[in-house]
Amino acid sequence: MTDVKIRRALLSVFDKAGLVDLGHALAGHGVELVSTGGSAAALRAAGLAVRDVSELTGFPEMMDGRVKTLHPMVHGGLLAVRDDPAHAAAMDAHGIGAIDLVVSNLYPFERTVASGAARDEIIEQIDIGGPSMVRSAAKNHAFVTIVTDPADYAALIAEMTANDGATTLETRKLFAAKAFAATAAYDSAIAGWFAHVDQGQRFPDRVAVPMIKQAELRYGENPHQIAALYTQPGGGVNGIGQARQIQGKELSYNNLNDADAALELVAEFRDGPPTVVIVKHANPCGVASADTLIAAYEAAFACDTVSAFGGIIAVNRPLDGPTAEAISGIFTEVVAAPDADEAARAVFARKKNLRLLLTGDLPDPARRGRAMKSIAGGFLIQSRDNGTITADDLKVVTQRQPTEQELADALFAWTIAKHTKSNAIVYARDGATAGIGAGQMNRLESARIAAWKARDAADKAGWGTPRTIGSAVASDAFFPFADGLLAAVEAGATAVIQPGGSIKDADVIAAADEAGLAMIFTGMRHFRH
Repeated sequence: MTDVKIRRALLSVFDKAGLVDLGHALAGHGVELVSTGGSAAALRAAGLAVRDVSELTGFPEMMDGRVKTLHPMVHGGLLAVRDDPAHAAAMDAHGIGAIDLVVSNLYPFERTVASGAARDEIIEQIDIGGPSMVRSAAKNHAFVTIVTDPADYAALIAEMTANDGATTLETRKLFAAKAFAATAAYDSAIAGWFAHVDQGQRFPDRVAVPMIKQAELRYGENPHQIAALYTQPGGGVNGIGQARQIQGKELSYNNLNDADAALELVAEFRDGPPTVVIVKHANPCGVASADTLIAAYEAAFACDTVSAFGGIIAVNRPLDGPTAEAISGIFTEVVAAPDADEAARAVFARKKNLRLLLTGDLPDPARRGRAMKSIAGGFLIQSRDNGTITADDLKVVTQRQPTEQELADALFAWTIAKHTKSNAIVYARDGATAGIGAGQMNRLESARIAAWKARDAADKAGWGTPRTIGSAVASDAFFPFADGLLAAVEAGATAVIQPGGSIKDADVIAAADEAGLAMIFTGMRHFRH
């Protein structure tokens, strides 16, 4: 069986976009239209002849529409193997007519959940008849065409027009694959809601993650790898996956990964002063807060002018023209902002390759969610790191108390360290990073690298001393020995913030006291691998 002429179609959709135009096109090919409820009403209102499913089944729609297509007259017409004599005889014996096309999309379960609806309303949006009908048609794709995506209506009609009202097997296989993916994603969303929300299970025995492809990318981390961008349906997060690209080249896998790192960090300051984050290879290389966005950019850029070349920038305020001019001073891959004024857009329009992404509201850093990482033979799933601390959570463990400025710089540095690959050491002063050491195999080397970067930045800027002098330093995890702390002392830090919890804490505290430092324990670490 290859081409199958469509003579009867069953149309039952929640999303009625394009339904009337599709009905007219099908009628133009002489297709008998069978429909249900609101779909039938919409088609009739457009002047189309429609046969009710209840006429086909001999039963009225009942139980508030819960039962309408769950009937042998429907599923027999979908599942019958047309060239099987026994199936054909059963159809004749019971008066079952063949259904050649099903057009169906499902109740908006995810949208209902996202709206904050009550449990009973959510349960009512679990579609039963629709998925059953879709699966029956998709299983029997050798004879039946199934369309679940309104975006495919045009392709369906184009094929029927080119094939005298018929569809090809290749098209039916393609649509069947999309149909099974749609019902699988739908069921996984329901299962996820029952497990995580309704039942409060953190890690159910089975996990299904529905995702929708947004774009195929040029390649992955490297040219020999293939990649695509997927997002989870249901919304609720304004992230890089939902950002609107205003201009620039196609986004790459690395662009998206780095832009996500920048946006997640700048979102920590969404209720704070104007803040700019510059990221390179998923690590921050400069972060600053200031009274204006351009001042924040200049301070962030000064932290590491070399790494900023070809970097990714995220800001927590709508982008203005002067800041855009400053950013345009060097090659930048991506800029992500909640919005951009006309002056900023005009500036970036001169940089044809620069990607400008507008995100709307920034994501909530305290939001719940899961992070997933593939390993050989499986996946690791954990809750996302939404841990935060305030001044009230801190414990000063040294003889000297931090000054108000040291405390503010310590909390600032701590926030940056949370988004820096471990082992992470971050020096900050006056609301700007002074030096960042990321991803080293030991904490001492991270402290030394961060201090060296600060000295290099001072040399390039012509400052008399590096900004680590009088800075606060954050460590994403405890100092296992005093050597890392002593490196920070040598760099000029006067305050330290770290989780604490090492068996060598007493030695580290003693070293801090001897150096006259103020040291703060958070009781929370932020490993980032």
